[in-house]
Amino acid sequence: MSMTGRRRFRSTLSLSLTRPVRAALLSAGALAAVASLTAGCGVVPGATGGSGDDPIKVMTWAPQNTDATNKPGMPAMARAYGKWINSRGGVNGRRLEILTCNDHNDSVGAARCARRAAAEDVVAVVGSYSQYVDSYLAPLESAGIPYIGGYGISNDEFTGHMSYPVNGGQPALLAGLGRALAAACGPVALVRPDSIAGDQLPSLLDAGLKEGGHAATGDQLAAENATEYDTQAERALRSATGDVTRKGCVVPALGDRTGTFMDSFRRARDSFPAVRTATVMGSVDQSVINATGGASSPYEGAFITGWYPVTSDPRWGPMKKVINEEAFGDNRIDPADAGVQTTWIAYTVLRTVLERIGGEVSADSVRHTLDKGLKVDTGGLTPTLRWPYEGKLAGLGLPRLVNADVTLQVVQDGKLVEARRTAGSGFDGITDMTSTLQEANLV
Repeated sequence: MSMTGRRRFRSTLSLSLTRPVRAALLSAGALAAVASLTAGCGVVPGATGGSGDDPIKVMTWAPQNTDATNKPGMPAMARAYGKWINSRGGVNGRRLEILTCNDHNDSVGAARCARRAAAEDVVAVVGSYSQYVDSYLAPLESAGIPYIGGYGISNDEFTGHMSYPVNGGQPALLAGLGRALAAACGPVALVRPDSIAGDQLPSLLDAGLKEGGHAATGDQLAAENATEYDTQAERALRSATGDVTRKGCVVPALGDRTGTFMDSFRRARDSFPAVRTATVMGSVDQSVINATGGASSPYEGAFITGWYPVTSDPRWGPMKKVINEEAFGDNRIDPADAGVQTTWIAYTVLRTVLERIGGEVSADSVRHTLDKGLKVDTGGLTPTLRWPYEGKLAGLGLPRLVNADVTLQVVQDGKLVEARRTAGSGFDGITDMTSTLQEANLV
């Protein structure tokens, strides 16, 4: 049949249908569309995030209003970034539509956020935080959605082939802390969760200590869900006082329970004045120091390893400018928060990807662009980012860990400052921990 004949046939068919019949067919089609969305977590892998002038949908999630870890600044930073980029014409003339989700710090919430991302046809999940990688990663992989710039809270973020982390997570932080403490501390006592994930922490810290010629850490186990840590705090303090020539160091690595441990540590510390603390960013940041007393907080004098430069570094200027322009007065967004910083860097990656694609944007095209060796310049906040199929740390079981840079900070007068400005840290500026991690034994 010719093109003209087909048009006439469709026109005749449409006219021959009564209004009730047409309505019934439309309703059936709508129901079928809804059914196809709800089946299989809601989306066909590789579906586009809109074409032409449609907005490009992405999602950022984090826990909010819970009794444990909360990261409201991450979705708030994402929305501020979206407003800023859209006020400048979007990316290649396309608006960003930022969807946010609260994972409520539980596995059900994390899975729900991932399923919503699939149902909404987002092209990426960007700059997010969730402890429940087992709940969200599988739905994202089924839908073909890349996960750009997670918080690095789980080692699984460094193994998934659709995960594109921007920092070195706990592995880099602990190895870097070990290297710093080797020069600054006497005996080192690690307090960590009595869990499978916690079992890897001593090896990571010890890799840094060993490189600095220091003895292995004293390993103190603690329950993940304890409401007090009096026994563990006293035991760790005693373990860290075996050398009268150098202050010992206690390293709490309990995630969102680190604050609970520090309450117990504060009470027991008076009997052990020659002990200092050290921990990693994520367990402690400037907001936590402020909330626990600033210069009188138990973190005063503590060494803290982080992924990025200190907040006063001028390289954060563009991020602070966006916050001031688009989220002035929004107390959820703290420029010193590592989650906010990670979200900013993750959206920098997204923007670079979208500018490179230029044409039709989909989860597939975002992922393929990242996989083809795209290099992302973050303005010096990280090394140039690139995600090969297997990175240098594949032998450690972390093939997606591509940025092992660590900075060392110290709490002075209630403020986080660069540790190289203080004596005795044995650490200077930004340090790449790749070679140290390669010596870690995580088996």
